[in-house]
Amino acid sequence: MRTDLFDFDLPPDRIALRPVSPRESARLLVVRPGQAAEFENRTVGDLPEFLQPGDCLVVNDSKVIAARLKGRRIGRGETEPAIEATLHKRLDGSTWRAFILGAKKVQAGDVLRFGSEGRVCFLDQLDAQVLHKDEGGDVTLSFSLHGPHLDQAIEERGDMPLPPYIASKRPTDAQDKTDYQTVFAHADGSVAAPTAGLHFTAELLTRLQARGVALHKVTLHVGAGTFLPVKAGDTADHKMHAEFGVVSAATAAALNAARAKGGRIVAVGSTALRLLESAAGADGVIHEFAGDTAIFITPGYRFKAVDLMMTNFHLPRSTLFMLVSAFSGLETMQRAYRHAIETGYRFYSYGDACLLHPAVAAAKA
Repeated sequence: MRTDLFDFDLPPDRIALRPVSPRESARLLVVRPGQAAEFENRTVGDLPEFLQPGDCLVVNDSKVIAARLKGRRIGRGETEPAIEATLHKRLDGSTWRAFILGAKKVQAGDVLRFGSEGRVCFLDQLDAQVLHKDEGGDVTLSFSLHGPHLDQAIEERGDMPLPPYIASKRPTDAQDKTDYQTVFAHADGSVAAPTAGLHFTAELLTRLQARGVALHKVTLHVGAGTFLPVKAGDTADHKMHAEFGVVSAATAAALNAARAKGGRIVAVGSTALRLLESAAGADGVIHEFAGDTAIFITPGYRFKAVDLMMTNFHLPRSTLFMLVSAFSGLETMQRAYRHAIETGYRFYSYGDACLLHPAVAAAKA
């Protein structure tokens, strides 16, 4: 499909720079394709009203790491130019893939130093050697520390990797360490938040449980590639970045059992949805899964495992807007986004949310 079909104009003042408080007070646009009342304006706190006993809410429990590191290149020439690295994929205990801002200043073999003052003695400095450099500023870094020691060093020196549309408008601060993390965050590894999960609070989870809605957790480590625009003129020419995900055997069995009894699978966010669809067979049965997924969902895709989707409002021409257009229909989502813009919804990571029902054709498939 043509990429420009997924374009739209968004006024800059619709981009949320901070989340609302409490989190569940964010607005929720309920989208029901094909119905007379196609859109309903509510809040996330109303979510229990739209779910039924026996439904399963599936959330991503990946934890965002402080993946943006500022430092300098050392040991080559008299100058030490400034470098900024955003880690996006862990390869092993000491090796990461990273996007480099100022990539022209580095080459394979260079040593990068991130900070020189640690809070504990063995973390006096954090060095990394550039093992490999691709076009576009993507590099492989081998760090001088390994495992938990490296994790601690990154946590000390790194900043939360706020998306460009926020980071370009204000500096990252201490509040973002809390705001840009979901209440489900457990497994270190994401460099972008699974943002639909940001709306949940302990109180909302208690009310969902009282409603008879089960909560299940999967893990998909979100990569920085989630922010990359689709530059190809046709979606068929776009290549997705792979991300590592896990669906446990116990979770798969529980979801299959619930669905067999008439319960619906409600994916909280595009990451949970993409992982469930990757783990599902053609018959809709969800299997245990542990590995990379680069699934790219565009209109025409037949959904196998997910019945409802809760998600934030996404960027124009993004793979995420393509995904929601596949789920609820392109024309429906174009209308939904126009409605959201006209009625003051807040967009992107710190913005509001929508609860999507599937397109009529998809629901009957």
